[in-house]
Amino acid sequence: MDHVPDAPPQRFRQLGWLVAIAVAYLYVFPYFPRIQSANELPRVYLVKAIVDDHTFAIDHGVNTWGGTADVSPYGGHLYSNKAPGSSLIVVPVYAVVSWIAGPPSLAVSLWICRVVGGVIPALLFLWLLWGFLERYAPDPAVRRLTLLAYALGSMAMTYSLLYYSHQLSAVCIGGAWIYALDVIEGRRTLRAMIAVGLLAGAAPLVDYQAAFAGMPLLVYLVVRMWGRRPELVRALGIAAVSAAVPIAILLAYHDACYGSPLRTGYDASQTFAHFHKQGFLGMGTLRSAAFWGSLTAPDNGLLVLSPWVLLAIPGGVVLWRKGERGHVITVGVIVVMYVLFISSIAMWRGGWGVGPRYITVMLPFLLPLVAAALQAWRDRPLLLGAASGTIVSSIAIYLLTAVTFPYWPDSLKNPLYEVTFRLLADNAVAPNIGSALGIVGIAGIAPLLVGIALLAGWTLRRASGWLGLALACAVGLLILGAFRFAPRTGPHAEPAYVNTVYPAVTK
Repeated sequence: MDHVPDAPPQRFRQLGWLVAIAVAYLYVFPYFPRIQSANELPRVYLVKAIVDDHTFAIDHGVNTWGGTADVSPYGGHLYSNKAPGSSLIVVPVYAVVSWIAGPPSLAVSLWICRVVGGVIPALLFLWLLWGFLERYAPDPAVRRLTLLAYALGSMAMTYSLLYYSHQLSAVCIGGAWIYALDVIEGRRTLRAMIAVGLLAGAAPLVDYQAAFAGMPLLVYLVVRMWGRRPELVRALGIAAVSAAVPIAILLAYHDACYGSPLRTGYDASQTFAHFHKQGFLGMGTLRSAAFWGSLTAPDNGLLVLSPWVLLAIPGGVVLWRKGERGHVITVGVIVVMYVLFISSIAMWRGGWGVGPRYITVMLPFLLPLVAAALQAWRDRPLLLGAASGTIVSSIAIYLLTAVTFPYWPDSLKNPLYEVTFRLLADNAVAPNIGSALGIVGIAGIAPLLVGIALLAGWTLRRASGWLGLALACAVGLLILGAFRFAPRTGPHAEPAYVNTVYPAVTK
């Protein structure tokens, strides 16, 4: 039987937090033309090329607005070296806008791409997660806290706002996983396997490495449904046929651009060819610098910037004891796969960004474990409050980064202090609704900061009470203060800020 949703009035009351997150995602527009974003521009150029020029070649975009490092030459033309899915999803909307008002400017085009390819899918995914996580956290206060951590205190926020592919690929493979679990548990009929296949196939169409998560999920599906083999065969058949559609699109795109269905833009790349051609997707030997840099470094480490993900460890123990061992093992395998992946690729930093962006796709799989831990501590408000301090620090880091400059230079060792906090001290912030109304500097983003503070405070109080809220704020401030003692870049930090970061934000 399909899952029956809550009555609309109750659902809308429960999802008020989602409206607040939507406002947060749409309030700020971190657009800095001076940096020539290598990850965003090729994707925007591809959208404009498909609609305006009826080609996959982005020659016109490069000649008009400038090239970037992530452009691949082939057959006398230039192409984006990215998987095309994040561009293809925007094409219909951009085409309608272009037909009505004419081709928009580059800035407007980027805004359309970010909203259609990032913000809207992220919000829909949060809505889906709200219902899904109920089985792990029946208490709505705990679910809100979990999703607030994910939506505002992780790379999910950064890469929903920016036109990168990481969060969109997480939405695709995460959505496939949720629908597959619903089918396994009888919450949805086999028709939902159409969505499973389409989303799973779309994941590598959006971001190649998202395909890695597919195999553990397939194994889990087969094991769980092995006792219902006729149903399993039908489920796999439906999913396979559905997945073939986006996979065929990806292969046809490769063939049209690079002369072979199996040849990607990275194969044709010249700027970083010596990195991209090391093994499959640039993977080579394991690197300790990449491992520790992706997990514990104060400038990039997942466990430092989003320490709440560590709650997945006690949450895994909770689910294991409840008999959800297959689920815990599957999530563990996915985490190990992506940690090994980012530890083995030559370009593990991936240029300017906030956090180890190549493993953004694994974060949704940790949410049931995190929710289970918070739910288990619901009757222990002090413990819950202390644990929630990790969420407070994460929200502060990612929100303040988003409203200033969410492109931390990879040459800086302490960008939270050397970029984000310094920009705030200099009253320099990203374009936002306030600045569009003529309210400059921090005053323009003040409504957003106050609104998110109130939302987080209300959520924490509902989950752990006033004392828990106070403890969470104290722990969060301690974590943020600890960054002051992290290593600094030294003399190179000043020219990086004065010559690059500050002018990008203010001019």
